[in-house]
Amino acid sequence: MQCPEIFPTESERLKALANYGLDNEAVIKSLDPVVRMAARTFNMPSAALNIIGDDHVFFVASTGFGGVDMRRDVSFCAHAINQNGVMVVPDAKLDERFHDNPLVTGEANLRFYAGVPIFSPEGLALGSLCVVDGMPHTDFSASDQQHLRELAKVALERLELRRIEVSAERTRPNFASYTSGSETPIVWFDEACRIIEWNDAAAALQGYSWVEKSTLGFEMLLAERERDKFIELIACAVAKGSLEKMTLPAEIVGLHKDGTEIRLVMSLFCWHEAGRMKFEAVLRDFSLAQREREELNRQANTDPLTGLLNRARFYRCVEDTLVSLNSAVALMIDIDEFMDVNDTLGPDIGDRILQELGKRLTIGVPPSSSIARVGGDEFAILIPNLTDIKTAVLIAESIIAVLAQPMVIEGHDIKISACCGMAFFPAQTQDALDLVSNADLALAEAKRSGRGSVLPFLQEFRSAATFRRSHGLELHRAVEAGEFMLFYQPQINLASGNLMGAEALIRWRHPERGILPPATFLPALEKSPLVTAVGAWLLNEACAQAAYWRRNGAPTMRMGVNLFGAQFRNGDLAAEVVALLQRHGLPPDALELEVTENIVLEKNSTALSTLQTLADTGVGVAFDDFGTGYASLSLLKSFPLTRIKIDYSFVKGMLASKRDAAVIRAILDMANSFDLQTIAEGIETEEQKLYLAGEKCEEGQGYLFSKPLSVAQFERLFQNVESMTLTL
Repeated sequence: MQCPEIFPTESERLKALANYGLDNEAVIKSLDPVVRMAARTFNMPSAALNIIGDDHVFFVASTGFGGVDMRRDVSFCAHAINQNGVMVVPDAKLDERFHDNPLVTGEANLRFYAGVPIFSPEGLALGSLCVVDGMPHTDFSASDQQHLRELAKVALERLELRRIEVSAERTRPNFASYTSGSETPIVWFDEACRIIEWNDAAAALQGYSWVEKSTLGFEMLLAERERDKFIELIACAVAKGSLEKMTLPAEIVGLHKDGTEIRLVMSLFCWHEAGRMKFEAVLRDFSLAQREREELNRQANTDPLTGLLNRARFYRCVEDTLVSLNSAVALMIDIDEFMDVNDTLGPDIGDRILQELGKRLTIGVPPSSSIARVGGDEFAILIPNLTDIKTAVLIAESIIAVLAQPMVIEGHDIKISACCGMAFFPAQTQDALDLVSNADLALAEAKRSGRGSVLPFLQEFRSAATFRRSHGLELHRAVEAGEFMLFYQPQINLASGNLMGAEALIRWRHPERGILPPATFLPALEKSPLVTAVGAWLLNEACAQAAYWRRNGAPTMRMGVNLFGAQFRNGDLAAEVVALLQRHGLPPDALELEVTENIVLEKNSTALSTLQTLADTGVGVAFDDFGTGYASLSLLKSFPLTRIKIDYSFVKGMLASKRDAAVIRAILDMANSFDLQTIAEGIETEEQKLYLAGEKCEEGQGYLFSKPLSVAQFERLFQNVESMTLTL
């Protein structure tokens, strides 16, 4: 577990907490609405404003929390205050800082966290406003982060009022230093309501200059109908010697110098000095506060890019609609391959495209419909009072057609396509969340069907999703329980029969179904956030095994390792590989990384630079399944390859098919021209081996030599097979 850093200014930070009265476990009721709004805005079960003490953390406001470990060293918020931006942890179990944290592994079962630090005016960290969930979330967007920052501003405002209140109860500092840096209007006055001091913000609020304070009583800042009541309130406080247990107005009508009335929010405090009472009024323009609340509410409910509803507001619209109406249909729409458009043309044009699509979505839907942007390139529409599937499909198809119309943005001709899934209330569900979920499942099936597809929800979609989810949970368990293992298939020199290396192949040792081959789980794993962690484990495990074999009888053993596409996208793969080689004492040529055409095409520039860096160090790069794709020839010119692996589909048919034999010869000729080594996969017969050797293919692997083996089986085989002269 990674512990949070301690600030060099820790002593000053703790003093700042004391200035807010936060040096003990205080609860601030005015912050309760903020955390409730945070939980509701992001549809999270729990939210809190945590204050980071010396060695512990405490809630000043929270919702949805039970008993949790409040030590500072396990606190996520104690990490969040070490940065300026929002700290987002999509899945704590996959984060190296938190995967073994007691809040993650224990009863709290914290999986998702998003927190924004809150600082004093001096820039000292006080704590963090956070939302958490027991389920991982990968869709907490930049827009969501901005909304969380806005809520944090509201929280800080209320904390500033708290600081003023606490300070009022303690020995008063010099007014100038007390109000330094504060934009909150503050007025000090005496028992006779004569103004002693006010800051520029208070003077400006009432329309006066700062110097006019000496000519005014505080009651002159109030509307005439408020004055007698206020003077009576102050007299009563003076008689009692305190404002405690008195009913104080939260709002009051002020009077601007020009005679116009101002509705004010007011907080009143008092203290004793030289035997006399003095008072402090903290003021705020009610209309400004109301506008800020309305703006915050707008931001909390609106997507800032398109002006459509956001995800949280859309869900509430669905809930409200289902309560009040007899029928409705939910449409979920996703733009096809928008990430590629964004990467090619840049995020600014990508944003312009989304704005244009947002405008187009309003075309062809009833005026009572609710339209939202619920993800990066995903939109949702709720159409009330619609039950007919054919009508809904026609509406969806017309929307897809409108979205597909060409657009020109900054000189670029752009044409996109989209898919749509839909679900119906009450025919398919009585629940709001299920309605949206069903439409999402239909959208996923539509995307599998191809560009521009529209599909209504079918119950079998849910069954398939349940199976995939169950499979996903099993994958999480497999990673945590160490159920993955490696088998090794030997790679043989076809001319000499020598063992040259091995390909590391992943297997799943399932506790109920035994050892599973890759085809049963790799497609799900490659789409899972676990794939990067599994890829890193596979590399480390294979390098460790290669190092052991090279030290124990096979000093030139080469290890082939298949890479996942996610390993190029997440982290620094080149640095990771170099570190592994150093850790295990392996020379670079002991490792050969295998990539497929799909991987290098998916992230071309990233993959190219990463593989080039590794090739420059001496690591081998093999092109797997060569000849099965459409861009193989162009990739031979640009990628730093050392070996081509001939796909087993050509090897299988080469003795009977002239075309397959011609492909084999063409691949070998190209490899020779590019000075690349070759290895053929799937060799099953002696005739295939002899043919490939005669065509100058250097190496082979397949069942003729051995199926993939466990470590123990591999070592036994190469101790006993004399024809393979290099033995372990």
